[in-house]
Amino acid sequence: MVPTDGTSTRRVDVAIVGGGLVGASLACALMPLIERAGLSVAVIEAAPILETVDAPFQPSFDARASAIAQGSADHFAEMGLWQSMAEHATPIRRIHISERGRFGVTRLSSDELGVAALGHVIPNAWMGRVLHRRLAESSIAWHCPARVEEIAPVAGGHVLTLSDGGRLEAGLTVLADGGRSGLKERLGIESDSHPYDQVALIANVELSRPHNGEAWERFTVEGPIALLPLRGQAMELVWTHPLGAEQRRLALSDGDFLAELQRAFGDRAGRFRRVSSRHAYPLSLVTARETTRPGLAVMGNAAHALHPVAGQGFNLAVRGVMDLVSAMESGRERGETPGSAEVLADFEARRRADRHNVVRFSDGLVRLFGIDSALLSHARAAGLVGLNLAGPLRRGLARRAMGLER
Repeated sequence: MVPTDGTSTRRVDVAIVGGGLVGASLACALMPLIERAGLSVAVIEAAPILETVDAPFQPSFDARASAIAQGSADHFAEMGLWQSMAEHATPIRRIHISERGRFGVTRLSSDELGVAALGHVIPNAWMGRVLHRRLAESSIAWHCPARVEEIAPVAGGHVLTLSDGGRLEAGLTVLADGGRSGLKERLGIESDSHPYDQVALIANVELSRPHNGEAWERFTVEGPIALLPLRGQAMELVWTHPLGAEQRRLALSDGDFLAELQRAFGDRAGRFRRVSSRHAYPLSLVTARETTRPGLAVMGNAAHALHPVAGQGFNLAVRGVMDLVSAMESGRERGETPGSAEVLADFEARRRADRHNVVRFSDGLVRLFGIDSALLSHARAAGLVGLNLAGPLRRGLARRAMGLER
């Protein structure tokens, strides 16, 4: 990682706006091209995240985590990162899907699919630490903390003016900032937004018994409740509420909150006996109308923000990272620059079907289980039972969710 003094103007092949999980993953995936082809890459990150790279990692009961599909784990293994990430990863060995008040249940297991795990749950802070340590060993120019104050298209790419006084001329600019910076809008890229009128309440909980690597998805009248296994007997909770209903539960004492969670989820996973700090996030389906232009790519939540019900958002972004790198490698063999229209058309062609299928599946699941109808409820229960009995179909859906098939 090359520190910058914030005063120079540089021409770079790729500028990545956002050094979080998606942007840092892309930078790591580009390292073979950096080494083989002399690709010049800069990362611009607003938060001062570099301060923690060499500090001792202290796992926290309050830490947020992400579900990493097996396909994403395989991609991180290709980058030489999975061994380190796995130090704090909890494998998902079984998934239990049900609807409260109905008998229908679907179960998935790693044994049935012949894999070591269906996925893994990793603290976001640890994932970021592993990615940033790898970047610290590279020649990537790092502007941190810094923001992109201005972005302007020019022949051959974009000019980025940074808050640290620096200026970059980038052949390819990748917006991986989660859409928070407003750069997408300043470039005239519009998004379609469909609010779900729901809020995700997120916390970690501790169970009275070992979870044995089992994840749970429980559909209720209020919304789905997901539990993802963490170290020990802890699990990450994602509890969907109607918009506004979360405020009362945020204000509850820990004991009252756990009692209400127990009533809503039931006893199948055991007794809930401890809860971390709670956070709430409004939920919408947001998709950018454009994800590529000559000299520009939009990735991660800036391109697509999904409901967490299917746990596919970050995994979709990781596949996008790998597809962009593959398109750049193919373009290099043809003598094309990373930001050329041909390279980005190749990237978009690789992504289109996967993105469409995941968005449609995630949105459809939310809408199907969000309709309070006795007739539909019986149909959903029958569907869950049928899916549990139909082994090949269940296994096919599981492999797709794991990122092993598209």
